[in-house]
Amino acid sequence: MTSAAVILSTIFILGGIFFFTTATIGILRFPDFFTRLHATGKGDTLAVLLCLIGLAIYEGFSLTALKIVFIAVFMALAQPTATHAISKAALRVGVQPWMKGEKENDSSI
Repeated sequence: MTSAAVILSTIFILGGIFFFTTATIGILRFPDFFTRLHATGKGDTLAVLLCLIGLAIYEGFSLTALKIVFIAVFMALAQPTATHAISKAALRVGVQPWMKGEKENDSSI
């Protein structure tokens, strides 16, 4: 394992941790279900991809790294699809999106 691979994998993993953190802040700070879902959908997808790429680089050229890449591809396809399905289901059951200027309703949290 070269030091360049370790440094590159560390950069990818730290980038993933950064996006996990920002997605978590989005959950805590955004006003309604749909904006929170947007923050986690985008942030977590990118964070998982960065972390898995970092792990594959750290592992080197091996069967394990290939499996990690397959997991990353699956996650890149599955997470946005799941986020879309959840938001569409929320609209069907009557969850209303937040509009600027409306009073914030703390009872919906």
